[in-house]
Amino acid sequence: MVTKSIRRTLLATTIIAGTFAAPVYAQTAPQTAEETATSGDDIIVTGSLIKNPNLTSSSPVNVISENEITLRSPNNAEELLRSLPGVSPGIGTQVNNGSNGTNQLDLRGLGLQRNIVLLNGNRIVPSTANGAVDLNIIPIALVSRVDVLTGGASTTYGADAVSGVVNFITKRDFAGVDFRSSYKITEQGDGAAFRADLTVGGNFADDRGNAVLSIGYTDVKPVYQIRPFALFGINSTNGRASGASPTSVPAAFGFSDGSFLQLDETSSRLIPQYQGFNFNPFNIFQTPLKRKSIYAAARYEVSDNIEVYARGIFAQNRIQSIIAPSGLFGATLTVPANNPFLNSTIRDQICTAQGIALGAACNTNAALPLPGVYRRLVELGPRIGDYRSNVYDLNAGVKIGLSETMSFDLSGSYGSSELSQKNSGYVLNSRVQQALNSTNATTCTVTTGGCVPLNIFGASGSITPAMVAFINGASNIKITTDLTQVRGVLSGDLGMTLPSASEPVGFAVGAEYRKYGYDRDPDARAQDPSELGGSGGAILPFTGGYDVKEVYGELIAPLVADKPFFNELTLELGARYSSYKINDAKSATKPSFDAFTYKAGLTWEPAAGFRLRGNYQRAVRAPNIGELFAPVTTNLTNLNTDPCAGSAQATLASGAANPSFNAGLVAGQTLRAVCVAQGAPASIIDAAGATTRTGIPNPAAGQANATGGGNINLRPEKADTFTVGAVFTPRNLIPNFTLSVDYYNIIVNNAITAATPGDILSECFTANFSATSAQCLGIRRNPTNGGLSGQTGIVKGLPQPTTNRGRLSTDGIDLKMNWNHDFGDVGLTLDFNGNWTRSLRFKASPSASSVNRDCVGYYSANCGVTLGQIQPEYSFQQRTTVAVGPASLSLLWRYLSAVKYEGQAPNAVARGFLTAAQQNLFRGTITNQGAARSALVGRTVDFNRIRAYHYFDLSAQFDIMKTMTLTLGATNLFNVAPPVLGAQAGSTGANSGNTFPSTYDPLGRAFNAALRLKF
Repeated sequence: MVTKSIRRTLLATTIIAGTFAAPVYAQTAPQTAEETATSGDDIIVTGSLIKNPNLTSSSPVNVISENEITLRSPNNAEELLRSLPGVSPGIGTQVNNGSNGTNQLDLRGLGLQRNIVLLNGNRIVPSTANGAVDLNIIPIALVSRVDVLTGGASTTYGADAVSGVVNFITKRDFAGVDFRSSYKITEQGDGAAFRADLTVGGNFADDRGNAVLSIGYTDVKPVYQIRPFALFGINSTNGRASGASPTSVPAAFGFSDGSFLQLDETSSRLIPQYQGFNFNPFNIFQTPLKRKSIYAAARYEVSDNIEVYARGIFAQNRIQSIIAPSGLFGATLTVPANNPFLNSTIRDQICTAQGIALGAACNTNAALPLPGVYRRLVELGPRIGDYRSNVYDLNAGVKIGLSETMSFDLSGSYGSSELSQKNSGYVLNSRVQQALNSTNATTCTVTTGGCVPLNIFGASGSITPAMVAFINGASNIKITTDLTQVRGVLSGDLGMTLPSASEPVGFAVGAEYRKYGYDRDPDARAQDPSELGGSGGAILPFTGGYDVKEVYGELIAPLVADKPFFNELTLELGARYSSYKINDAKSATKPSFDAFTYKAGLTWEPAAGFRLRGNYQRAVRAPNIGELFAPVTTNLTNLNTDPCAGSAQATLASGAANPSFNAGLVAGQTLRAVCVAQGAPASIIDAAGATTRTGIPNPAAGQANATGGGNINLRPEKADTFTVGAVFTPRNLIPNFTLSVDYYNIIVNNAITAATPGDILSECFTANFSATSAQCLGIRRNPTNGGLSGQTGIVKGLPQPTTNRGRLSTDGIDLKMNWNHDFGDVGLTLDFNGNWTRSLRFKASPSASSVNRDCVGYYSANCGVTLGQIQPEYSFQQRTTVAVGPASLSLLWRYLSAVKYEGQAPNAVARGFLTAAQQNLFRGTITNQGAARSALVGRTVDFNRIRAYHYFDLSAQFDIMKTMTLTLGATNLFNVAPPVLGAQAGSTGANSGNTFPSTYDPLGRAFNAALRLKF
């Protein structure tokens, strides 16, 4: 029958994906290749399209077993993969400010968009414009194993597989009932997570068919940033608690003379700002999630040579991001001089700061300017991003057995993701201005919309519920993504065996068509960059897509077998040609381009138990829809120190050189001249050298404006990936022992990237320091105070266009070991999975002045291709399991090596850390600011370094009866606290709650229990 034929040909998985690549973790001894092959399950090949049970692949694959999944009891697939050595955390459950309502993966730290997520070897519909799959839709309960192949795989799977693929393999021929339920909670009593899955399946038609249905429900509660180390935001540059944001309450005002004044507590006058806003308690370490999912699959052997199959996924997810209240973030407003909430003292101070004469000129001003208003509207409550998605993906096909060793697989699929995003809790800036235009406390000058006069000149609570109702608003965004696929693959062997070999040459040839579509439809409020206070920038509508036609082929040729020094010598070859057509509705012509990828690998076994393997691939990644079509907008990026900020400019009189950055580099060019040329008001920097002015402010809360977007002229990246390794399986010397070591090297040329803030500043203030250079003039400043923060509709900030000028690279070594042995009735299993990342580099452009930034072992806002997560030099995970009868005890040891702030790098100046002040974060004793009473006050810290971290997770598993298994566990067993670094040590998405919560555990000790019933 065709099933038997296909099973025989699919046995290659045990060698290609698992043999001699020790499973990452396993509680008990893993099955051997032969045991897995005869267990009755069809096995999916990862990394090759060829199916032959006796051929080996040159690509290393990590395997996560089903039992490891049970021990960890993850709420979703992202939690399972996030901490693997060599994997950089992507957007996940512990990314709050920066979440897009999905969970995504980042292999090797090269970016979320440079890997592919597969289900049983097939692509599934992405959920975002960058082409990434939401890992929330993976049916964890039905997964039998996870294959992680890092390194190029574009020849096998097409573009995007630059850093590798993750392939989730589900059970085949499932029969029976499987119920699983798990519950997690932290020692603090928060973060409760409940998951339940019910799977039913069975065979029919005399075992010619099988059907399975799995339904799941997950409910994860939030964890707020109220741990002692996180309760108060700490400034990374000065060590002050609670002073992380200048947008505070009572209100503060920034004037063009550089002064920054705040209402005192009694609201009677303006004084120098004395209290920033502590936003941490509003933010969360664990995003809440509710998920309902259904997975169904069926297959049926129509005849001995024909099998039809189908599967469908549906997932309904709801994720929330919760951040601090909205506010007026440097808004430019006006107010009548006789506003009822504005007393004469404050009015006169506002006039004086702006050079408006007191008396009639001030008292009768019907539009008294308020150039920079900073008021946190705590009365509105937190800002909430509510993401609700419905994702479905359908696949159907037919397998035709052409012979005992050859089959043809034709399949088609369609998937769609619909995401509805509601952003609530935002102040409507237009209504603020309307409400300020009042001359009495009860009636606005313009009463449209039920206007209520607004009091921004009072303490917290001065904005009444009626005022809130008028100025509070929300925006809505709808995003739809779809993917259509058709694929046909002919695979088997050529029926030809070389005289020196013992196995026939295996092959696979195929063709594929994929069509991607994307549509983003925001409402009017979301599109207006000046309307929603604290929204980060305009979200504009756009529609885009592309289709690709591909043909490909692979060959695995056994060259020599069973000869002295050549137990096996196998050659692996592959090639893929892709033709892309861009669906650009704005263009009369349809841009198109081609891509060609290829691979060559060699496996050599000179003696039994010792195998060498090597693989080279030319991989490509086509630009995704966001990179092609996203409108150019101004949003937020991360920057601690602005070279133009502070009071130093006052001493740089006209004609003086720039002593801080590049003394005498350009004759006659001063720092003042450059800052003014970028749009700073000349009045804010006194050319005569007066010291009474405070100068240009640093970016508010470490966030500067940046302008960038898509580029329809982008073309595919080209990557060269290389792996070489050895596998030891000395069965006679050390039974049940496997060791593999592999070196990997990935270089991405013509990388689709945007320059980091450090790159942009370095190009101006170091390499091209001049008031007339394009690199300096591209930076556009706040016309009010000269800073790089402000309303995104006015302040363009740093230029960050998307180009093909970047270059990415990484290399390192993976080491895996597995050994198991029975000592009488006691079984012992040891698993080790380690990674040494030698380098992880990013170069923004080919120019000689562009730094080749290596971020291994460093953290900063510049490091990290996607979110700025930390990539330690060394990391490993080691699991020790002791089993006695039906019970086992398992300890997982997780290790991360020490890292330090990027400003400490030997080439810090070239990296954009232009002064000694920029190169160092705070070292000293944490102090209070305002009313803060942080538990860390008085603690001596060094925000420039993070020590090595060791985490231990303990699990116990009991087979209570044949049908029941109980798993109990404790994560972060010794309650190791995360490093405290303040709020400006990295990017907003990665650095939150004074730490890096996706890398270091912010939740503390947590407990979990899981029950499995199977019949």
